Amino acid sequence: MEPFLKVERHGPVVVAKLNRPEQRNAISETAHSEEIRDFCGELTRDTSVRALVLTGEGKAFCAGGNVKDMGNKAGMFAGAPYALRNAYRTGIQLIPTALYDLEVPVIAAVNGPAIGAGLDLACMSDIRIASDKALFAESFVKLGIVPGDGGAWLLPRVVGMARASQMTLTGEMIDAAKALEFGLVSEVTTSEALMDRAMELAGSIAANPGHATRMAKRLLREGQDMKLAPLLELSAAYQALAHHTEDHHEAVQAFLDKRAPEFRDQ
Repeated sequence: MEPFLKVERHGPVVVAKLNRPEQRNAISETAHSEEIRDFCGELTRDTSVRALVLTGEGKAFCAGGNVKDMGNKAGMFAGAPYALRNAYRTGIQLIPTALYDLEVPVIAAVNGPAIGAGLDLACMSDIRIASDKALFAESFVKLGIVPGDGGAWLLPRVVGMARASQMTLTGEMIDAAKALEFGLVSEVTTSEALMDRAMELAGSIAANPGHATRMAKRLLREGQDMKLAPLLELSAAYQALAHHTEDHHEAVQAFLDKRAPEFRDQ
């Protein structure tokens, strides 16, 4: 079967497209979650990758779970409560942990509806930009279920508790303009310009030494749950490592020489 992710490489930037357009890129099999987990591991190991753009093939970003399978108690949603609990823990919950641990900065280019787990997937990214055709909903309660993939942890950290509560408890959909007002996305473009803008942002990230952006991302992530004193300790350790990289030396020398740096991921 065709991979769930369609992956392209553009120098230090990788583009990954969820590739089930006929299913609106729903995450409907445990194999999809395992593929995303394995892909994240590969990117972290490859220090030549400095940015990832995540988007959807076709008209949707990600429609979340397969509602037909929910109704039929099939696929990811089959089994008794204990089995279903374990299926979540060993299935779709692989994705938030994999993307949280991914060192490479991630830009979500939300090209269309991001619904339920699809919205949560966007929230796992570091930067979100949206097409003017994008739609967003934390829609679980509309189906009588709850965010099962970490949305209750992710969404408040992106939009704040008040707006996350509104989105989660009503399940109602918002458009790209409202998402921008909520701070869910940082930019809205036309659908035609979305990928060009995403690649431009990715290029701006990839123009910097990869070790610096990877460690800076980790500090941002850890800082959400860490007191200031241990964060400062971690920052000092990372800074000591950064000062002894060849790319740091090259960046400083290029600055002094007033020329473009040439980084070698070392």
